Amino acid sequence: MELNLKNPLLFFDIESTGLDVAKDRIVEISCVKVMPDGSTDIKTRRINPEIPISPEAQKIHGISNEDVKDCPKFKEVAKSLSLWMSGCDIAGYNSMKFDIPLLEEEFLRAGVDFDFHKRHLVDVQNIFHKMEQRTLSAAYKFYCHKDLENAHSAEADTMATYEVLKAQLDTYPETLKNDVEMLADFSTRSKFLDYAGRIIVNEKGQAIFNFGKHKGKLVVDVLSHEPSYFAWMEQGDFTLDTKKVLTDIKLHPDKYR
Repeated sequence: MELNLKNPLLFFDIESTGLDVAKDRIVEISCVKVMPDGSTDIKTRRINPEIPISPEAQKIHGISNEDVKDCPKFKEVAKSLSLWMSGCDIAGYNSMKFDIPLLEEEFLRAGVDFDFHKRHLVDVQNIFHKMEQRTLSAAYKFYCHKDLENAHSAEADTMATYEVLKAQLDTYPETLKNDVEMLADFSTRSKFLDYAGRIIVNEKGQAIFNFGKHKGKLVVDVLSHEPSYFAWMEQGDFTLDTKKVLTDIKLHPDKYR
């Protein structure tokens, strides 16, 4: 089933120096922009991460420090990438937990304001896990009846994710509506305010902590009764996105009560 789109839908996948969203960097990004008329525009680019690629990460994606030493740095492509992504809804595989948070961190480091919260975000993995509980390679085999070649190549994974989503619409016509807003809602596990999931929204629409000793407590109450907690998080090893959200709550508490 072809996608029914109101806006362009951008599928993307990232290969990185490691798995720490706060510290690691992008070494390759591949994007497939699917237009409402079904046409596609593919862009794949390697990035000089400015930090070493971990041996563990290199074993997975096969990209070495030597491979990217002469590639552009993310800050050199950030503005043009954000403009190309402008107006698109976003889709990926495990994107809510890793790819979107990492890309957001890179944009923030580069001083580029790209607000993912204003887009519909479709995580194909979450749809798959709600339905079948598998990996991307298994999802590709299950839905598309083909073996995924070149797995962990950003472009191969990106194209596979695009094909899997279309096949999911064919497989679950009674459950899944061919509508990005519905797919975004279905594939989002919880209402989060930061991409790392440290701060989420409860059933009353209030911002609460989702980790640590204050898990489940209202953020505005914690910041009011324990001001040092804000300083601890600002100085701690949290993502720039988490700190940005926390600062907004501190400055505009009435929005989050």
